[in-house]
Amino acid sequence: MCGIVGYIGDGHAKDIIIEGLKKLEYRGYDSSGIALYIDGKIQVRKQMGRIANLEAVITEKEFDSHLGIGHTRWATHGAPSDVNAHPHGNGDETVAVVHNGIIENYVELREWLSREHGVKFRSETDTEVIAHLIGIYYDGDLVDAVYRAVEKMKGAYAIGVVSSHEPDKIVAVRKDSPLVAGLGEGCNFIASDIPALLRHVRKIYLIENNEVVVLTTGDIKIFNQDRKEVHREVFHVTWDAASAEKDGFDHFMLKEIHEQPKAIEETLSRRLDADGLVKLDGIRMTKEDIESFQKVYIVACGTAYHAGLIGKHAIEKLAKIPVEVDVASEFRYRDPFVDDKTLFIAISQSGETLDTLAALREAKRKGARVLSVVNVVGSSVARESDDVFYTWAGPEIAVASTKAYTTQLVCMYLIALFMGRTKGSLDVETYQSVIRELSAIPEKLRGLLTKEEEIDAIAKDLYRCESVFFIGRGPDASVSFEGSLKLKEISYINSFAVAAGELKHGTIALIEQGTVVIALATQERLFDKMLSNIQEVKARGARVLGIAKEGNVGMEQQADWMITIPDCHDDVAPLMSVVPLQLLAYHIAKLRGCDIDKPKNLAKSVTVE
Repeated sequence: MCGIVGYIGDGHAKDIIIEGLKKLEYRGYDSSGIALYIDGKIQVRKQMGRIANLEAVITEKEFDSHLGIGHTRWATHGAPSDVNAHPHGNGDETVAVVHNGIIENYVELREWLSREHGVKFRSETDTEVIAHLIGIYYDGDLVDAVYRAVEKMKGAYAIGVVSSHEPDKIVAVRKDSPLVAGLGEGCNFIASDIPALLRHVRKIYLIENNEVVVLTTGDIKIFNQDRKEVHREVFHVTWDAASAEKDGFDHFMLKEIHEQPKAIEETLSRRLDADGLVKLDGIRMTKEDIESFQKVYIVACGTAYHAGLIGKHAIEKLAKIPVEVDVASEFRYRDPFVDDKTLFIAISQSGETLDTLAALREAKRKGARVLSVVNVVGSSVARESDDVFYTWAGPEIAVASTKAYTTQLVCMYLIALFMGRTKGSLDVETYQSVIRELSAIPEKLRGLLTKEEEIDAIAKDLYRCESVFFIGRGPDASVSFEGSLKLKEISYINSFAVAAGELKHGTIALIEQGTVVIALATQERLFDKMLSNIQEVKARGARVLGIAKEGNVGMEQQADWMITIPDCHDDVAPLMSVVPLQLLAYHIAKLRGCDIDKPKNLAKSVTVE
């Protein structure tokens, strides 16, 4: 969601902060702003729209400093506008605040500030409340004022604070929203995410919940909510910053689609030994543990939830344990039946998804064993889990997830294989067969990606559509949900997916002459059923794009367009069938002139409810 960058040091704060904000553009935003300490005052500039708009109003040479904070906003309270953009200040503009998250009791605080202290608010945001609270509580000690303000606040937040009274420090706080601090030479940083800092620092402090960070030019100190200093080990970042560049592709999304063979190879190689057996290093799960699990919950949001649906197929088939998949925002509020005989699997690319994190904490509170599947090392979900399975997808910058999804699928297959073999519910022959199929996926995907021109040609026929239906059965239905999500995310076409057997229970009423239906039929045992469903929509005038395995004559005879995937075992087909859907969504969005990497209203890391 919102992005935060702060800098204090002997360099040029303006340029460093703007550069960091650009590295956080993938989080999604509608405005940006910066606050710098200049000539004894806090100077603020902010603009609606892209960061280029902000850069246009901070061209003056004297607008620079040793100290500053910056922000990219994804609107929650108040529409996108210059006024609602961050940073926000108090009445006399001696305090400036940037904020990621939501202050749940901001209405109550706003009324109290207006009534008791005569505060006049300039914006519609919850964030402005924080600035006024700190200003009111300030009595010569900025850190104390921040602590006192935080005591009044309810919700999830990461905040960065500067004051003209104390231009030698930045104060930051984290509660349920991501925050890191970067340790430099003669300078220090805060940020919402590590990529914002990689050009300047590799030594990172991962800030935990309810911690306050105080940055000066030469030091970073971390304190807990009792105001006692916390000594934290430095996290050394080993990522290649260059991997976050486009490498000649028009968009990050297209680059990341083409990176999937390598990402899958990386994820597999980390978890398969020389004999091709699954090894879950660092995951302490014994035969007795697995036998004790009476149920598995897979909980996630969006694309990660769709990966969980495939995970359900894999675990139930290979490990013979009942699985329930739930949307994190629903799980956390419905008092689910979870106990110490439950394995809770959280899936999150960023590891900072607020609803998933809250669901994880609820499951832990009830005694569940927590295994997380995440892409970001050191993220909140990873740190709060009993065991972590990293996806090794590498940095994913485009808002619409692609390689994170396919590597999440690989993780779910490997978890299912490990559990099934350890438990004894999976015979050696099937175990080895699935591993061989998984190992063959990267090379098959490389071949599939050569069909991009063919998919682009189909996109030219479809990009003017305003509604599209996706259908499938079994794992194909789960992939259909992800294909539909990709299309609506980046092209803004009204699309939705339905299990093909459900067509007759309402959805078929919407099928008329010219309706586009994308039909997935990669499951051999369900293929005849899918042909029947295709015939049903064709009889009502639908135009059908079929996704099937190579050599499938039945689909060729029925579909108006067809994309084939390499032959493979049904169980691993989702790893390939989703890729044409990703490419189709990309090329349709490109033809429609959409902002593919930064679709409207969306954010990469959803850190609010």
